[in-house]
Amino acid sequence: MSDVTQMLKRLEHASGLAPAGYALAFHIRYTTPTFLLQAYPKAWTTYYSLHALVMADPTVSWGFSNDGSCRWSDLTDDPSRVMQRAAQHGLHYGIVCALETDGSRSFGSFARADREFTQDEIDELSEVLSELHDATKSVEDLSPEAIEALRGMSINYAKG
Repeated sequence: MSDVTQMLKRLEHASGLAPAGYALAFHIRYTTPTFLLQAYPKAWTTYYSLHALVMADPTVSWGFSNDGSCRWSDLTDDPSRVMQRAAQHGLHYGIVCALETDGSRSFGSFARADREFTQDEIDELSEVLSELHDATKSVEDLSPEAIEALRGMSINYAKG
């Protein structure tokens, strides 16, 4: 199985665990990820971008300064009400997972509409993030076929 096929399989698994969507930022240099994958609903990503919420998002702040995982409900420092705005778009519950290896940081935020994530789900999503972090470590860019496969899975891809 190719690396790209394995990546797509892991992303499908993440989609099943986080049915309201996710955003994954890999190998962040300064503040720009080498790869950014977003599978949140279009209405939320448009709203998020239009209001420049990345600058105030407590999940982003947490991901830059921590390793491990944290439930959104534990992120209480949110003066811009990003989490409340996310809930208004159907993203009621979520987690953020982050890691850094060999000076390269990646993090992801995963959402559900129906309930908090279980600890087993958090562990699985942390593992997915870690595996994708490792799989993309030496990748300069994805092939056009891989990008098309991501689009087929309703995942937006951006290269830093």
